[in-house]
Amino acid sequence: MERSFFARNPSVMIFIGMLGLFTLAITVMSEAYGTSAISTSLVKTLGMTLCLCLIALAMDLVWGYCGILSLGHFAFFGLGGYMIGMWIMYARTEAVIVTSLANAPLPPTPTELNDAIAVQIFGVVGGDSFPWMWAFSHSLTLQLMLVVLVPGLLALVFGWLAFRSRVTGVYLSILTQAMTLALSLYLFQNDTGLRGNNGLSGLQNIPGAEDIPQAVTSIWLLWASALALGLGYIAAAWIMSGKFGNVIRGIRDDEPRVRFLGYSVEGYKLFVFTVSAVIAGLAGALYYPQAGIINPDEIAPIASIYLAVWVAIGGRGRLYGAVIGAATVSLLSTWFTGGRAPDVNLGFYNIQWVDWWTVLLGLGFVLVTLFAPKGLGGLIDFVIRKDRA
Repeated sequence: MERSFFARNPSVMIFIGMLGLFTLAITVMSEAYGTSAISTSLVKTLGMTLCLCLIALAMDLVWGYCGILSLGHFAFFGLGGYMIGMWIMYARTEAVIVTSLANAPLPPTPTELNDAIAVQIFGVVGGDSFPWMWAFSHSLTLQLMLVVLVPGLLALVFGWLAFRSRVTGVYLSILTQAMTLALSLYLFQNDTGLRGNNGLSGLQNIPGAEDIPQAVTSIWLLWASALALGLGYIAAAWIMSGKFGNVIRGIRDDEPRVRFLGYSVEGYKLFVFTVSAVIAGLAGALYYPQAGIINPDEIAPIASIYLAVWVAIGGRGRLYGAVIGAATVSLLSTWFTGGRAPDVNLGFYNIQWVDWWTVLLGLGFVLVTLFAPKGLGGLIDFVIRKDRA
């Protein structure tokens, strides 16, 4: 009798259980629904960390399992954030304009209202009309569809061009990085339609929830982030189980041999690359309403390099390893760069962790690569094997 998916993958249920307990504990300790033991800002930080764990999961699919070192996955993450951010800015600005014109002698026409919204949003970059890419910004449903379609379509086109040309290894990594750099430089321009360097701001003010305290909306977004991470983990584990997962691992370990056996290597790689881009876009759509702002700096190539470091430290080829790596590095980064870590006075030099965090991160990456190639997730494997022995 064939065992069920969860019976064959016990780590999935363990992960979902731990994620549920974590979410419940934060809710109980929050200012909105609990004891106020933790602040709203910390709840937001934890919610954003869950989103970063989700994009790390996507990165692990393409790199840890398929062997594609993508240095451009934050492009998909950022695009997801821009898509939801466009609706938030439009809806919020529309509410402000309608309120301000409520006592006008004559109600504004739809054209006048649309023009007023456009001036309010794009006046900062000298614009007074909506660019073509904002055509659906008035509709939450359509923008949510774009959260999936835009990153997915970009990944599909890029992957099809790259994989059909059989670009692999470091050359493919360079191409993904070049794609991210090109997108970032493009978005820095004021005439791109996304407000250039100013980006989209005020995203923490969710339309329709103006009268709801931030403490409450932060918990709602934490719940949504936890749900997305849980579903993403299940989906990734399901994709990597069975014959399909074996073929993907085979491509990672010996691509020519898998092609010789008659499998469509390019098709498998394109599927995984596109699915991971969609997951990254969903993570970005949940992340930036908690961060409150998105600008082209978020898509810079260095962000995607950090993502690869997170997965490497956590242990690539292990879904829980990617989550552990992203959560650990993200929370440590917040602690060190947020001024919470005390400076170390050596007498001849004062170590300020805000300046030295990236050095510490790089050193950690080197040490893990040299002495613990399986990452932090490998420690869990060691404990499990020891208990079974």
